[in-house]
Amino acid sequence: MDTGCRREDTALARPMLAQGLELAEPAHYHEFAFGIGRPDGMYILRYRVEDFLDMGSTRQDFLHQLYIAPHGMLAVRHGTDFGFVGPGEAFWASRAARHEVWASGPQTVYRVCLREPPPALRDLRCGATALSAEAGEAVVTVCRDDVAQDDGLQARATIVDGVVPLPARGDTTNRSDRGPALRVARELARNPADPRSLQEWAAELHLSGRTLQRDFHRVFGTSFARRRTQFRLEAAKVLLRVDSVATVARRVGYASPSSFVVAFRTAFGQTPGSFSRDT
Repeated sequence: MDTGCRREDTALARPMLAQGLELAEPAHYHEFAFGIGRPDGMYILRYRVEDFLDMGSTRQDFLHQLYIAPHGMLAVRHGTDFGFVGPGEAFWASRAARHEVWASGPQTVYRVCLREPPPALRDLRCGATALSAEAGEAVVTVCRDDVAQDDGLQARATIVDGVVPLPARGDTTNRSDRGPALRVARELARNPADPRSLQEWAAELHLSGRTLQRDFHRVFGTSFARRRTQFRLEAAKVLLRVDSVATVARRVGYASPSSFVVAFRTAFGQTPGSFSRDT
């Protein structure tokens, strides 16, 4: 069977990487490559993040890149623009764009490297994108040792067709999000410190608070307030590796460090200080 390149035969993938792709250590990673040497080739790094992943300040002069965390959050920075990418999204970095990506574990992070950009992202230098369920599933399922080249390239087509730029931050009018709770959740994932209440979000969407709350329970199985807290604390786990407890508390929307410490300890059974860069 003609299968994709795996970690043990990565010499085949190195010509595609050329220069400048900085691999993050000590994260555990595996490599999968399909169509190396072809314009429509694809190379994927799958990181198993047990504790913390810091990609550093990275650029790739020969490849475009998509970063995907199917079940977690990524903190990302490009220039002075800092934000978060949650489930159902990806972070796009076009060729030669310097950027930074961090993730807190345990979770799996995928880095998809492409010679040719997805059609919908040709004009986007760096930024968050929507990721269709089909594209996300294709990324996960193609990272196996027994995937044939043709199947990998077919998965690539699904991936590049499934990413589109997100609407500008603060725009909740995008009807492609399949419901008001998803539109609000997408905004909260990008900016967990957003102070708007359930009623304020509902008014912006021309809904009643009860309708929006009901949609949160339908989609996420929990309330607006609990889902927002989840976003804030997952974002905090990443930021604590690069900022102080007091700074992180403010950046994720808590009025005081003490209230942040209580919420964090309730959720994770540990204080924020145990995650802090200073410990």
